[in-house]
Amino acid sequence: MKIADHLPKLLIAFFVLGGGAIIVSKIINPSSGSVIVDVKVPQLSQQANQGKKNFDENCAQCHGENASGSENGPPLVHNIYNPGHHGDMAFQLAAKRGVQRHHWNFGNMPQQPQVNEKQMESVVFYVRELQMANGIFHQEHK
Repeated sequence: MKIADHLPKLLIAFFVLGGGAIIVSKIINPSSGSVIVDVKVPQLSQQANQGKKNFDENCAQCHGENASGSENGPPLVHNIYNPGHHGDMAFQLAAKRGVQRHHWNFGNMPQQPQVNEKQMESVVFYVRELQMANGIFHQEHK
């Protein structure tokens, strides 16, 4: 018998074993591949620590731990969100009104009515401290 005679069986075995390996890797390390950017976390100010708490409770599910992104939402520690392109009010409005997808291939961001303006101020402060620690500063939008 030639290898070509066994090709359908070999292909099926390859896909079954490959799929099994992927499933096992997700069980062993479920967060692998979920972070979009590596984020250096600085020593946070008191206000940023409060922002981190609010972020973790309301934003991290989609935007990832330390705003590093996930399979559900983009990283906020990214030059796209520098203060010259997305000012602080853009974050406030995103939580209040939601956002249509425009920079990334994630879905639309829904409104976050559970987050009030004061909480969002602290979240923005936290994100801005993370951005500065990671070399992201104000750049004029072109």
